[in-house]
Amino acid sequence: MRKRLNTRSKSNSYLLVIQQFVFIALLIILHGVQMPNTFALLLFFLGALFGLYTIRHNKPGNFNITPEIKKDALLITTGAYQYIRHPMYFSVLVMMLGVVLSKPSILSFFVYALLVVTLSLKAKKEEMLWIKRSNEYKNYIQNTKRIIPFLL
Repeated sequence: MRKRLNTRSKSNSYLLVIQQFVFIALLIILHGVQMPNTFALLLFFLGALFGLYTIRHNKPGNFNITPEIKKDALLITTGAYQYIRHPMYFSVLVMMLGVVLSKPSILSFFVYALLVVTLSLKAKKEEMLWIKRSNEYKNYIQNTKRIIPFLL
């Protein structure tokens, strides 16, 4: 029974990742390869830079693209992680907001909202798994926001 629950959990994790990439691809397709406005381009690059800054503190071998936690993963609490628990999700959201604002439409805002929901679900699932695994994570939650620095 436990193995079946674990398999279902991993399947749900992969589904969330697929949804995330489908929504990102849709946003890029909806906006084409046009030259975006300066503000949209600035947001995109700020999000990308923030993502690179985040990677400096959490080496690629330590994290997983799914919300599942690697067996030997370490909790990172430096860099962007000292303020928010999911800085890569924040990075993606800022970059994709730049894409949406390059050519705003009701459809693109709807797809962006679906991306926000998907990343929020991934964050909640990852946190649930970390809480089961680590008392240190319970303390970490008390001192950080989930996705948006100083707000949420």
